[in-house]
Amino acid sequence: MSAVSDRLPTFPWDKLEPYKATAAAHPGGIVDLSVGTPVDPVPELIQKALVAAADSPGYPTVWGTPELRDALTGWVERRLGARDITHRHVLPIVGSKELVAWLPTQLGLGPGDKVAYPRLAYPTYEVGARLARADHVVYDDPTELDPTGLKLLWLNSPSNPTGEVLSAAELARIVAWAREHGVLVFSDECYLELGWEADPVSVLHPDVCGGSYEGIVSVHSLSKRSNLAGYRAAFIAGDPAVLGELLAIRKHGGMMTSAPTQAAVVAALSDDTHVREQRDRYAARRTALRDALLDHGFRIEHSEASLYLWATRDESCWSTVAHLADLGILVAPGDFYGEAGEKFVRVALTASDERVAAAVERLRQTPSAQ
Repeated sequence: MSAVSDRLPTFPWDKLEPYKATAAAHPGGIVDLSVGTPVDPVPELIQKALVAAADSPGYPTVWGTPELRDALTGWVERRLGARDITHRHVLPIVGSKELVAWLPTQLGLGPGDKVAYPRLAYPTYEVGARLARADHVVYDDPTELDPTGLKLLWLNSPSNPTGEVLSAAELARIVAWAREHGVLVFSDECYLELGWEADPVSVLHPDVCGGSYEGIVSVHSLSKRSNLAGYRAAFIAGDPAVLGELLAIRKHGGMMTSAPTQAAVVAALSDDTHVREQRDRYAARRTALRDALLDHGFRIEHSEASLYLWATRDESCWSTVAHLADLGILVAPGDFYGEAGEKFVRVALTASDERVAAAVERLRQTPSAQ
């Protein structure tokens, strides 16, 4: 039997283990800025909603409760500016990574079909194509791709890892091209709530889609905005024909969000206060880390949104990883996200205020030593 794992690349994070050990040996302890996992508490109103729904002995539905769908449609219209969103335009998913990894398979893609994603990108886009045995291609400008055989186009704004934001005009140009060539667009917008020097816009905004959701779907997560990474809470919104097909498939696959999680999502999407409070925490950490990295001799590119700083000292990313590990700071090497990142590192904002302060102090007290 041929192992499915043989289709996949080497899991990149395993390569960081020696550097993690070095950082952990620092007298002041490790400051882990490598993985963007939330560290702040789950807001109390969300915890209470989860607990209140804990007595849920029956199976939940894949499509979610009517209350959940109401919360999803309301948020999409209020926050994204979309119009005329109904229950048919939304679908809860079991965390966004699950969707990214299995979407090409659920769309029925296979050998000869192409999946495209940015040259610098979240590695799971490639994993999804490989799992389906589809071809994968990268782009700088998707409208320069050969549309022959191109079945799925991933957009990612704000970008992971770079934090780059695509303007409404740029998104509209890409959506128009994709529609002209019959290419399905999935837009990963999981960091949309975290714009710093730019205001991210969704593909579902009328300025982008022209009021039609044909051929476009946006992907959203509550992991970062609401500290719900442990809940596996996310959803997609857009073309009801696409979502209807995915719903039918996911029913057969039992891909359902737990009932307590569904109740927690309703609470999370009904409250904007906790989102603003979390943004403020990340903004303060971003300012502190950004200034310290610049003072240490780094250059930061893009990073106008998302939970990361895309930083370089114009050397091999692994040399930078080693240098920072000696300071007890662990970051992600840029080549995890594509060859174009070979001279960059991704610095996450997801550490406690105390750990961020420790990183800042170490950066400012130690020479750059390039």
